[in-house]
Amino acid sequence: MTAGLQTIIYPVKDLERAKALFSALLEVEPYADAPYYVGFKAAGQDVGLDPNGHAKGMTGPVPYWHVDDIRARLAALVVAGAEVLQDVQDVGGGRLIASAKDADGNLIGLLQDA
Repeated sequence: MTAGLQTIIYPVKDLERAKALFSALLEVEPYADAPYYVGFKAAGQDVGLDPNGHAKGMTGPVPYWHVDDIRARLAALVVAGAEVLQDVQDVGGGRLIASAKDADGNLIGLLQDA
């Protein structure tokens, strides 16, 4: 089951510049501010900035579907014709992420919280 799109991650080249831009846009300060990730919470959304996103194949913002069983959802996407770009990975605090690409090249992110 999915809980909808609640997270979007932007690949950025200049983390400090992007952080200033999104702080101005969202009118909040980041809840997470590290050299490898900056995260904001605003209007029920989690907006992340990933300075390594381009190196991971991100060509633009990636929406993350919140799911209750990430491995089952990823397997279902593969059966339906998607290609796994990033297998399930724990990114800290029990949060799991994965990503796939559909036949049109669209990136699909999956996220499961502990």
